[in-house]
Amino acid sequence: MFLICSVSPFPTCLGNFLRYESDVDGAEQRRALEALIAEGAASLSALSRMLGRNPAWLQQYLKRGTPRLLPEEDRGRLARFFGVDEAVLGGPATRLVTVPRIEVSAAAGSGRLVDGEAMRPTRYPAEELARMGVQPEDASEITVSGDSMAPTLHDGDRILVDRSQRRPGARAAIWVIRVDEALRVKRLAGEGRRWRIVSDNPDWPEELRDKAEVEVLGRVVRLTREF
Repeated sequence: MFLICSVSPFPTCLGNFLRYESDVDGAEQRRALEALIAEGAASLSALSRMLGRNPAWLQQYLKRGTPRLLPEEDRGRLARFFGVDEAVLGGPATRLVTVPRIEVSAAAGSGRLVDGEAMRPTRYPAEELARMGVQPEDASEITVSGDSMAPTLHDGDRILVDRSQRRPGARAAIWVIRVDEALRVKRLAGEGRRWRIVSDNPDWPEELRDKAEVEVLGRVVRLTREF
């Protein structure tokens, strides 16, 4: 199961399923989705739960043609999950932009050392980034490691980071920081010349560091979670 949420400052997850009328043929849409599922080796039940449906919902759609067409919100979320233009599933053409997926985890814990940052691209709809106020050149996707930010962030969550935002203020945001050459994902509270580094998990103690010791890399604006 996959969950896509904004983080502003606490997760707000997608909902509100809308229906639409389209000229796309239902059989063509089902064939296109079946091809994406086969290529991505995705589970029908997990994808159904991602959409907020019962586990058999997509199987019923693909095998019985019920509903005839995917509801608009479901179509969009499936296209975003598979990283394809929504037009592939019969929707309006969507401009996709490339965002680097950094192959190093931001640790929700004591920190993961960074020996190097291999990158491979992922794609996001340009309109979605624009709604969040994120420029494509400032966006990166990183995977969370550890449980210090639970229940807000879980181990394995993929987070979208806006690297243009590097000045924490009063807002209760979540930040990716570098401390002692290790990446962390934490909340920050300023205390004079020091940062108070705060975890959401009460089992993790707060930490005080001189601001000169903490490099703020960007603010977390969205998370994607797999169940």
